Amino acid sequence: MRGGIRMQESGENYLETILMLKERRGTVRSIDVARELNFSKPSVSRAMGILRENGFITMEGSGEIKLTETGRAKAEEIYGRHRLLTAFLQEVAGVSDEMAEENACRMEHILDQEVVDGISQYMRQRST
Repeated sequence: MRGGIRMQESGENYLETILMLKERRGTVRSIDVARELNFSKPSVSRAMGILRENGFITMEGSGEIKLTETGRAKAEEIYGRHRLLTAFLQEVAGVSDEMAEENACRMEHILDQEVVDGISQYMRQRST
């Protein structure tokens, strides 16, 4: 997952969810992630193991999940894409907030950085 290899969409979703839960709740445990994503606890446990092995999270003895510096940077990157694409779809495509959120969530994982950069530049120019 590191060293320029693109992280899988599921890993990106987990990191983004951990970041959002941390901001909302202060602490995050596997059960919180499972509830938020509506996934089984064993599925989340396996994913947390993979994220830990790849240096994106640490798990405290209490069960609390913490993003490493690398994990936080990746989660913030993904969440930034999500916010940008949501705003783009709302403002430019004129779709509902719900539709923008749903589509941004799917798009954030598949668009090349060059496309995201172009959308970002367009949105900056549009707001000036």
